[in-house]
Amino acid sequence: MPNIRKLLSDNSKPLVVPGVYDAIGAKIAQKAGFDAMFQTGYGTSATLLGLPDYGFIGATETTENARRICRAVSVPVIVDADTGYGNPLSVWKLVTELESVGAAGIFLEDQKWPKRCGHMSGKEVIPKEEYSQKLQAALDARKSKDFIIVARTDARAPEGLDAAINRGLEYKKIGADAIFIEAPKSIEEMKKIGRSIKAPLVANMIEGGATPLVSSKILHKMGYKLILYPLSVLFANAFASMKILHELRRSGTTARLKKNVVNFDQFNEIVDLTKFKKMERNYVSKI
Repeated sequence: MPNIRKLLSDNSKPLVVPGVYDAIGAKIAQKAGFDAMFQTGYGTSATLLGLPDYGFIGATETTENARRICRAVSVPVIVDADTGYGNPLSVWKLVTELESVGAAGIFLEDQKWPKRCGHMSGKEVIPKEEYSQKLQAALDARKSKDFIIVARTDARAPEGLDAAINRGLEYKKIGADAIFIEAPKSIEEMKKIGRSIKAPLVANMIEGGATPLVSSKILHKMGYKLILYPLSVLFANAFASMKILHELRRSGTTARLKKNVVNFDQFNEIVDLTKFKKMERNYVSKI
């Protein structure tokens, strides 16, 4: 498996990471050639519970989803751990469990619980001293230094950009492997973050979100290393599902859209049916 820390330390190019929320999406992302992926909390809440990213999922849903996704692929999976779902001891337990199921790292944010998607309104953040304790617990819990801790601050909306940058600098001092200033409002704000914090930085690209969509090459020049597209797969799948289901409801058949879907054989290839057929033959009785 490629080492996520090594990928982050390669300054020659950005690390573009798609968001996934289930095992099949993770397999498709790996087959598409991505070197790493991100388990999105927004997508986990939406697909497991049919609910918004509004504090409905907890440690159990996050860990069990990570177990399924990590087993399905052989590239690093970074997990959205939200706020850690409690106090520093809760964070310590969560990191221990996520590392044990094969996760390559986490995003840990400083929102007040119940948290909400970083591009929604009404966010609040906990005191940075309280978050610092959680961050230290996460750093202490990991057994391997290859397991990365990304410190995310949502302070831009409630406290302003300068306060968010100051938090990022503080979290870097504590030992975070990468810094994520969530939801800057403009390219100028993104540039200021890049100038202010000399650490691997995360840019969060959400279609229709608060932050402008910028190409990975330009973001890399600004100082961003990890370019995250957390919801592209979720939004695309929702669009495709709505389209084919409306067609089925309208016409009673999907024949008109058959070119818009993978066929039976193509999907079986995605889930490696040929591999398991070969394995099965090894167990056929020779008698």
